[in-house]
Amino acid sequence: MTHDHDLVLRPTPAQIEAALNPPPGRTGGDLVVETLSGLGATTVFGLPGQHALGMFDALRRSPLRYVGLRAENNAGFAADAYGRITGEAAPLLLSTGPGALLSLAALQEAAAASAPVVAIASQVPAAGLGGGRRGYLHELRDQQASFRDVVKSVHMARTPSQIPSAIAAAWESALTAPHGPVWVEIPQDVLTAETTLPVVTAMDATPEDVVPRPELTAVAAHLLAHAERPVIVAGGGVVRSDASGKLRALAERIDAPVVTTFGGKGAFPWKHPLSLQSWLEDRHTTDFLEDADVLLVVGSGLGELSSNYHTFAPRGRVIQIEADAGKLESNHPALGIHADARIALQAILETVGERTDPTAPERVAAVLGRVRDRLAAQDLDLEQRVVAAVREALPARAPSFWDMTILAYWAWSAFDARHPNTMHSAQGAGGLGYAFPAALGAAVADPSRPVLAVSGDGGAMYSLAELATARQYGLDVTWLIVDDGGYGILREYMTDAYGEATGTELTRPDFVALAESFGVPGVLTTPGTLAADLAKSLATPGPSVVVLPALLRMFEPTHL
Repeated sequence: MTHDHDLVLRPTPAQIEAALNPPPGRTGGDLVVETLSGLGATTVFGLPGQHALGMFDALRRSPLRYVGLRAENNAGFAADAYGRITGEAAPLLLSTGPGALLSLAALQEAAAASAPVVAIASQVPAAGLGGGRRGYLHELRDQQASFRDVVKSVHMARTPSQIPSAIAAAWESALTAPHGPVWVEIPQDVLTAETTLPVVTAMDATPEDVVPRPELTAVAAHLLAHAERPVIVAGGGVVRSDASGKLRALAERIDAPVVTTFGGKGAFPWKHPLSLQSWLEDRHTTDFLEDADVLLVVGSGLGELSSNYHTFAPRGRVIQIEADAGKLESNHPALGIHADARIALQAILETVGERTDPTAPERVAAVLGRVRDRLAAQDLDLEQRVVAAVREALPARAPSFWDMTILAYWAWSAFDARHPNTMHSAQGAGGLGYAFPAALGAAVADPSRPVLAVSGDGGAMYSLAELATARQYGLDVTWLIVDDGGYGILREYMTDAYGEATGTELTRPDFVALAESFGVPGVLTTPGTLAADLAKSLATPGPSVVVLPALLRMFEPTHL
C-alpha cells in the first residue's frame, strides 16, 4: 500500500542533486536561517552579539528581512507585536548572557498574552556547557534555567545537524494553542562551524489543534440554552484564536450579554445591544456577572484584572473554555473545557438551542447607565475627553499599543477597539516600555495602515533609543507621550496608600526636541487640539511623536 506521506517525502531527482551538492561556505548559522525560511518566516527581529555573529552573517545570504532594535527587550516587544498582528511565529535572534537576559521582560509579556515568539539565542562554545566555570565571555552556569519559567518550551542544538529539528520543534510549540514564546540555544562554535549538510528545504511544523471533549461542549450547550440569566466573558483567547465571529453568533443565538476582558478588547462589538463593553473594574459589572445563573468564560483565566481584583464571586454555574490547561478552574470551580476558543465555540454552536430574552438589552443598558453615573460624579471630564480624542483620531482598523500608564488604564475600560486584534497593551505581565517598540513590530507586520503607540513619560524613557529604529526603517508609527512629570499611576497609588509619593518624580527631556534630533517630527499638543494633531500625524507616513502635557487621574476603584 502507498501512503500519501510516502509521496510527499520522496525527493525528486533535482532535489537529490541539490542535496548531494550543497553550496560551499555555509555554517550552522545558515542552517538557522534556512530552517526559518523553510518554516515560512519572512522577517526576523534581534540584536547582534559576539557569540551570535554566525547567525547574523548568514542573514545576508538569506531572503529573510532583518529588523534590528537598540535593546533586546525592545526587540522582544517588537517580535511579540509581530506575532499578535500576523498570528505567525516571530523569530527573535539574541546573543548570550546579558543580551539574552535583557529579553526576559518581553518574553514574559509574550507568555502572558499568548504571542508566538521563537527566540533563538547563542551560547558559549560547547566546551563551556555543563555547569563548569570556563570563564567565557557572557558565561552563565545554566542560561536555559533563566528562561525555563518564562517560555513554553526550551530547545537545544549541540551539533549542526540538530539545528533544523530543534527550531522546528520550537516553532510548533510556539504556534500550539495557547500561543507563546519558546527558547532555542545554539553554542557559538556550532553556529560558526562549516557544514556540508544539504540546504534545509520546506519544513512542516504544523501544530495540533486543541480540541474539546464533545461530552463537555454538549453539557455547556445544554446549560446555556436553558439558563435564565446567561452571561459571557470574552478574554484574549477569543482574539488570539480568531473566534470573534463565533462568539457573536453564540451571544445572539442565546441572547447572552457579553463583557470583554482587557486582553479581549474588540472581541465583541462595543455598541452591540448585548455588549457590556469592558467595565470590569466596576462593581456594577461585577454584580451583574455574579447574578448570572450560567457564566460562560471564553479564553480567560479570570485573573486579577478580569475579576475586579479577585472580588468577583460567582453564584451560578461557570463554564470555562481555555487552551491553557493551567488556567482551567485556577480561580473558580467550573465546567472546564480544555480547548482552543474557536473550536470549542463552534462545537457549542452546532448543538445549542436558541434562547430568546427580550430583557437582555435593557439589563445591559441599565448596567452601562449606572457606570456612566458613577463616573459623572467624579469630575473626570478631562480623562474622558482625552480617550475620546484618541478614538476620534485613530482610523478604525489601525492597531494601537498601550504602555502601563493612566491613559491605558482608562482605555482598558473605556476605549472602543472597534475591531478584534487592534488594541494591545502590556497588561499581561505589566512591564513598562512595551508600547513603542511593539508598535514598531506591528508596523513591520502590516505597513498598509498607521500604528499608534501610547506611553506616559516614565514608560517612554524606556524606549527612546527606538526612535532611531523608527527612523532607520521609516516605520509608520505615531507615538503619543502623555507627560505628567513622573510615574503618574504610582504617584497616585502611593499618595492614596501612604499620604505622599516617593521615587515617582522624574526629570524628563524635551520630548519634541529629542524626537526631532532623531529626524522624527514632533508636536506639542493640548487636550483641545489632541484629536487634530494625532489625526495629522497618523495621516503622515513615517514616524512621529505627539506630546501631551496632562495630569490625568484614575476613576475611583470599586474593589477596596
